[in-house]
Amino acid sequence: MDLKNIELQIADGIGRITLDSPHKHNTIDLQFTRELAFAARLLESDPSVKLAVLGANGSAFSFGGDLQDFIAHRDVIQTHIREMTVQFHSAILSLCRMRAPVIAAVKGMAAGGGFSLVCMSDMAIAQRSAKFNFAYTRLGLTPDGGATYFLTRLVGPQKAFDIMATNPTLSAEQAQALGIVARVTDDDKFDAELATLIANLMALPSQALSRLKGLLRASSNSSLEEQFEHEARSISEIAATPETMATLEAFLERGRD
Repeated sequence: MDLKNIELQIADGIGRITLDSPHKHNTIDLQFTRELAFAARLLESDPSVKLAVLGANGSAFSFGGDLQDFIAHRDVIQTHIREMTVQFHSAILSLCRMRAPVIAAVKGMAAGGGFSLVCMSDMAIAQRSAKFNFAYTRLGLTPDGGATYFLTRLVGPQKAFDIMATNPTLSAEQAQALGIVARVTDDDKFDAELATLIANLMALPSQALSRLKGLLRASSNSSLEEQFEHEARSISEIAATPETMATLEAFLERGRD
């Protein structure tokens, strides 16, 4: 597929999806969702990808849905938006199902579906100047991109309703306090902090990250007994790998020095 709204790079175990229509604030239209779904499927199917980074070019992460595109398709709006959500949700499912964790790197405004992408990620890091706003209900719409699923699990049902119904613009610090964002960094240090985070995660033993993501994703739909089983199976299987044995031996050896 010829990618016009998305940049896709895979190198050294890192898959990078970069939203790349800064001239329109990375707004989401049908072509955008098709490209995002295509890129996400490629990362999901590539066994070399150990970590995925979702970022954006320009001053905004994403303003969400392209309202001008909505109005331009007013005569077929229901079919048009239905197709958009099918593609958008396909992309998010691929990013959630893939073994590699997804790190959202947020600069500027993340609104609407852009905010949904942040909530979907396994970990988000944001510039201090970043802002977050769902905006759906203010426009007479309801959320998509899994926002009602992910945000509820991040902040609880009452706070999720409050955020989605009243549409406050959250600062990066407020988003961090709510658990939507893991880290906030000064704007001028953002790229360096992101690079350090990626390097630290990539330095971990190869299966640790993917299995951690799988356990955390499973926990939202598991009973305690089921989660115990997931954890027991994972730690016993990963302990039996040559890489883990070598890591444990090296750790013990360093302790003797």
